[in-house]
Amino acid sequence: MGGLEPPRSEPKSPPHFILYKDGPDYGQTLRQLTLWTHHVLLPVYGREISSSAPWCSRWWEHQEAIALLHGLWLAWGDLTGPGTDMSGPSVWHRDHLGPTMNVLRDAMGPFAGCKPGNHRSKEIPPVDAMDPFGPPPVRG
Repeated sequence: MGGLEPPRSEPKSPPHFILYKDGPDYGQTLRQLTLWTHHVLLPVYGREISSSAPWCSRWWEHQEAIALLHGLWLAWGDLTGPGTDMSGPSVWHRDHLGPTMNVLRDAMGPFAGCKPGNHRSKEIPPVDAMDPFGPPPVRG
């Protein structure tokens, strides 16, 4: 036979988004996000805290904030790093920074109820069944 081999599939790289990570990979990603948030984002774009624009000093304890900030950080890398288009920073500001900060700092957003030095955990909204369309639970 001609010896045609099936194409080799490249090994899949792990997902980039932080919500798919766990263990040491999650911890390292969260540390990198924290460094960027504390040394780039907040010094440049952090605005005064008010009841209409809250911020939590323990933002990393809010999963929604982690997800939003991680997405913002990933976009930062794509749009402002070496080799990117010159309009990348403008696109990042328009399409990513503004919308993300508006959600984070919204009075009803993930930091609602948090005040400087006073973190308040959010309650998960109740649901009647964890998997309402799955098989019925087995009763013993």
